[in-house]
Amino acid sequence: MTGTPARRDVAYHRFRFPEDLGLGTADGVSAGPDGLVVGAPAGRVDHTDPHTGVTAGYEQAVWTSPVVGAGFAVDEIVPSWTADTPAGCWLRVEVRGWHEVAPSTDWYVLGHWAADDATIHRSSVPGQAGDDARVTVDTLRVGAAEVTGWQVRITLFRRTDAAAGPVLRAVGAVASADAPADLTTETAGVDDAPAGAGARGRVLDVPRYAQRLHAGGETRWGGGGDSWCSPTCVSMVLDFWGAGPTPDRYAWVDPPGPRPVVVHAARHCYDHAYAGAGNWAFNTAYAGRHGVDAFVTRLRGLAEAERFVTAGIPLILSAAFTAGQVPGLDYDTRGHLMVLVGFTAGGDPVLNDPYAPDDEGVRRTVPRAPFEAAWQAGSGGVAYVVRPPSVPLPPPPAQANW
Repeated sequence: MTGTPARRDVAYHRFRFPEDLGLGTADGVSAGPDGLVVGAPAGRVDHTDPHTGVTAGYEQAVWTSPVVGAGFAVDEIVPSWTADTPAGCWLRVEVRGWHEVAPSTDWYVLGHWAADDATIHRSSVPGQAGDDARVTVDTLRVGAAEVTGWQVRITLFRRTDAAAGPVLRAVGAVASADAPADLTTETAGVDDAPAGAGARGRVLDVPRYAQRLHAGGETRWGGGGDSWCSPTCVSMVLDFWGAGPTPDRYAWVDPPGPRPVVVHAARHCYDHAYAGAGNWAFNTAYAGRHGVDAFVTRLRGLAEAERFVTAGIPLILSAAFTAGQVPGLDYDTRGHLMVLVGFTAGGDPVLNDPYAPDDEGVRRTVPRAPFEAAWQAGSGGVAYVVRPPSVPLPPPPAQANW
């Protein structure tokens, strides 16, 4: 008797504001026209930024989500959000696991985030590890706890002398189980919905930006161009949508170098604890400041990615591989971001790979199976979804991961 094919459990859920304010518990937050804002503050605290040593007083307000059931045993949770934080404002993002009727992990901090680096230096929070779970930069990894659901808690901070307050527009998380041992690329995306038939032979006209143009230039914010794959990809996709920052926003870059918008993105995605610009949620939060919808999820395979290309939406994917593992990608990486811009008629992925010496070398076509394996094994299928709200997402599968 043939059993049900193995499949990967992945589920994404998001809260949008102000519409979803009442679904959770509010302490000092209220509904503004564009999201959650500080209303009558829940209290006042002093906070010392560990990266600058500066202490300031802040009013705070908190929104705690309802419990989101995943429907399976969860191994990892990755939150993401979109918000605005004017001068003097920032957010703290926390996640905890649930099982049945009670929390099964402590609260863990997944980010101290601000849009700029003047109020605080945005950062993940290292050193968080218990028997129940641990934090690895942007991901909550479940340990001995049994987790079948999650909650997120967002604290909005506003300095007492700030002219304006923070606005939280959306927050969500993707929960996933580790891939079953018998999972294959043929069964990973098994579902009731068809793959994106219109993706084959379609290549989206995403501009090509080479991160290595910046090698030897600006070295702050993660060491420079050789490390800036993620903000370079975000810059490509924002410009594809015509949503990138205007030149006055990155006029501070001096000397401007070959493409100052990438330097600007690297600075505003930079995680001062991780000491890199590749924090997944910080990159989508940066993208979300430009009028687009942006979030982190995980896809089960390229069959799901094809649905996005069919919908006209490029994806930013995280993969890990050694030189020669994926023919056409002849370098080693423990984690690298690339833009999936389309597929050949035969189904091979077409990439904008920023790890190239110049823009002309960015476009690469690679064989489907080894690339899919490097993406799934390297990050569990992580994808940044960045698109204007006016562009519909493709219909999700039954176990919705977008």
